[in-house]
Amino acid sequence: MHADAPHQHDELSPPDVITSEARDRVTGMDIRIDRMGEGPTLIVLNGLLGLNAHWFPTLLPLTDRVESICIQPPILEMRGKGATVQGVASLVISTLETMLDEPAVVMGNSLGGHIALRVAHARPDLVRGLVLIGSSGLLERGFEKGVRHTPTPDWIGTKVRELFYSEKSILPGMVDRAYEELSRRPAARAFVKLGRSAKVDHLGHLLHEITPPTQLIWGRQDIVTPPSVAEHFARDLPDARLAWLDECGHAPHSEYPDTVRTILTGFLDEMDAKQSQHNVA
Repeated sequence: MHADAPHQHDELSPPDVITSEARDRVTGMDIRIDRMGEGPTLIVLNGLLGLNAHWFPTLLPLTDRVESICIQPPILEMRGKGATVQGVASLVISTLETMLDEPAVVMGNSLGGHIALRVAHARPDLVRGLVLIGSSGLLERGFEKGVRHTPTPDWIGTKVRELFYSEKSILPGMVDRAYEELSRRPAARAFVKLGRSAKVDHLGHLLHEITPPTQLIWGRQDIVTPPSVAEHFARDLPDARLAWLDECGHAPHSEYPDTVRTILTGFLDEMDAKQSQHNVA
């Protein structure tokens, strides 16, 4: 697919985004929640260095179509078993149980897509559809490998650039924020542990059991979860469709939000049409 021009980001949160915190009843952790729009619920999950704000350019034009709920757990504060794919998935499930009245479409990038798959497998009653964008779960060449106890800004800058096809799409302040976060040794340990957990938590043997309709969105130049990963997901998930973005890396929603929004809207329309046919039948 030919994508729109690479997006350049504004750090300011728009006024029509409602921000709150939800405290998990088990861990006591505060989870940032950003809501926008009205309609069927779309849950949005970030990758390791992702922020809710990174999704706003994609989601804000859809406020009359869906209610988007971006969930940002403090994953670099997770410890012990919490700092694993299963641990974060449990935290997300606990959060969804308190906010959903009916199943939702769950969308995630990178680790967020991996978590979405885990949620769909463990609690299919919470998930009516999946949107996976550069998802881990089969193979991920993450940049936690070689992370140092005190990573330098140059090292972090190099690793962040690997996430994007074009340096113009690097999110404002992303390198500085990553450096600030990973300069804290406990956060660096959590980062490494989560990255390693994503690599060993291979879902290949479970994909045939994850039955919700699934939209895959992938950058052809993704070097973290390369195109072969998308093809594997498309082959083994029971109800999957795959959309490619050219000249795009590991974060299509950040590089080409307009194109991702178009693909997402088409998928939501397809799901609505099938539901209408089912209701008539």
